[in-house]
Amino acid sequence: MGIFQRFARIPLKSTYIWSLCRQYSTDLTAVDRALIQHRCVHSRGLGASPGNPGAAPPRLPFSRVTQEDLAFFRTLLPGRTITDPDLLKSSNVDWLKTVEGNSEVLLRPKTTEEVSQILRYCNERNLAVCPQGGNTGLVGGSVPVFDEIILSTSLMKQVITFDNISGILTCQAGCVLENLSNYLEERDFIMPLDLGAKGSCHIGGNVSTNAGGLRLLRYGSLRGTVLGLEVVLADGRILNCLATLRKDNTGYDLKQLFIGSEGTLGVITAVSILCPRKPKAVNVAFLGCSSFQQLLETFQCCRGMLGEILSAFEFLDASCMSLLEKHLKLTNPITESPFYIVIETAGSNATHDEEKLHKFLEEVMTSSLVTDGTVATEATKIKALWSLRERVTEALTHEGYTYKYDISLPVEKIYDLVQDMRGHLGDMAKNVVGYGHVGDGNLHLNITSPSKDPALLAAIEPYVYEWTSKWKGSISAEHGLGLKKRNYIYYSKPSEAVALMGSIKAMLDPKGILNPYKTLPDNIH
Repeated sequence: MGIFQRFARIPLKSTYIWSLCRQYSTDLTAVDRALIQHRCVHSRGLGASPGNPGAAPPRLPFSRVTQEDLAFFRTLLPGRTITDPDLLKSSNVDWLKTVEGNSEVLLRPKTTEEVSQILRYCNERNLAVCPQGGNTGLVGGSVPVFDEIILSTSLMKQVITFDNISGILTCQAGCVLENLSNYLEERDFIMPLDLGAKGSCHIGGNVSTNAGGLRLLRYGSLRGTVLGLEVVLADGRILNCLATLRKDNTGYDLKQLFIGSEGTLGVITAVSILCPRKPKAVNVAFLGCSSFQQLLETFQCCRGMLGEILSAFEFLDASCMSLLEKHLKLTNPITESPFYIVIETAGSNATHDEEKLHKFLEEVMTSSLVTDGTVATEATKIKALWSLRERVTEALTHEGYTYKYDISLPVEKIYDLVQDMRGHLGDMAKNVVGYGHVGDGNLHLNITSPSKDPALLAAIEPYVYEWTSKWKGSISAEHGLGLKKRNYIYYSKPSEAVALMGSIKAMLDPKGILNPYKTLPDNIH
């Protein structure tokens, strides 16, 4: 099958949902309704403030760093205790530049024992700590809210062991995902996850947020591929559950507590993870569809015909493509379409895989599910096609201020949310775009504005979360809750579950020093 081969073209169903607190009249403007919804959220005990439940709560009564504290840290970490405000600046601000803390200390340990001594000291002194990896998070979970000490894993970047028979990798938490991928590819293996931020995100941060990414359809989530963890608890105790066994049914699986807990229960210092063999044949198809319904039917056909070689099925809408062309000067390789699909196959036999892909493409083209397409089998061409999906986030940064939502929904409802949001916001928003992982029902909804707009935010939230909850979705599919979404957790979890989470937090971190103000709501029911 040739490289970048070209191929020889149902309206969307819209479901408008409005949920308003019953005590208010419905005879209101859209903005008035949205502001009232925020007050209703606050009255239920979910909000940091009536106007913005995602805002920071008041500072908790933690100690403040003294010269004696700095002397201790400098003795423990000579040359790795950073207090220069210029050097601290990038670690105090999140990747989106929407959350900024005021930490005066950045600690850069190299070993688990150093992390243990830091946390033991901080726990005794009641000093709050913000664990930080690559700082690529999108919900304000990886930067301080106030003056918490930043504990960076950036120097914890050693591969500890790799077993080329089992494919099990053990490494420190600060290893950059792309560096691990390169290390494994030299040994004919790959990482089971792939992210757009792979050049800077750390594996410890990936595990702490239970990152999903582009390969989840094929290899599953980190809850399945992570075999063991080494974690330092709030009081400095080292929990060594760094197993390298695929089967171990002895007692509670404690590592699962820390996967996705966003550094609020312990600091991950090392990870063991099961890595698949590097596929011998990779193909990427970039296709166009006239409607989201046709896109879904293409997905059904794809799963049936490609089966075991299907590794990714991603989508982006026409608005995303316009942003890529406008801001990043990327070229659309096919005819303009309302929706675009990125399909990746990965297998061990190039001839077999290309034959299956060809039959699938023939089927979707002749049945008019797909209007146009191109296929790449060469590495540089594959990278070029993937950039059309991976760089949407980058393109959005040029649109002004972006409100980002990472939602899980039944697959058939994914794009209804985008359409309903457009109708709900009208001309309040500059742009409303949708892209994401069709294979696991994960929508990335992005709403842009020339600048930060409280009225627009009030119109978006909690409407987006109520919509998601109505269809039994999750308000955070893979980004976590962090600071921004912590008070909306009840839209996805029952109060009993949140209360149990609070009990676990209190047991493992009774002083609450680990990543305070994140993940759990300000008021637990």
